[in-house]
Amino acid sequence: MRVVLQRVTRAAVTSGGRPLGQIGPGLCLLAGFTHSDTPEVVDWMADKVAGLRVFADGEGKLNRALGEAGGAVLVVSQFTLYGDVSKGRRPSFIAAAPPEVAIPLYERFCAELRARGLAVATGEFGAMMQVELVNDGPVTLILERSA
Repeated sequence: MRVVLQRVTRAAVTSGGRPLGQIGPGLCLLAGFTHSDTPEVVDWMADKVAGLRVFADGEGKLNRALGEAGGAVLVVSQFTLYGDVSKGRRPSFIAAAPPEVAIPLYERFCAELRARGLAVATGEFGAMMQVELVNDGPVTLILERSA
């Protein structure tokens, strides 16, 4: 599982001009899944995201997690995180999990974030989406975990 995490002042996702999800301050997560991902990998990632201290405390140090900062999460499925461009000029997406594997993992990831007390907005799995955000900091991290 791969996640691109961005701390944001706001983020929104639409599809065909239709609003899907939006948040104020918090985290925008692009989440991708591969064939070998398991529920345990997803649970680890949810725990990691919920506990990451990427928000400033009173002294300006990154010492607060999302829940402490009162932020929300926008989760957008992103199979292209498993795009391989090592050969040729066209990405190969062989490593990306097919929808029948990825959808339950994506739904579990969102549910596990909610179970940790976080407000979660989402995009629409498999839709062509437009993501708009204001990266705060900028703070951007790439998280990865495999089975």
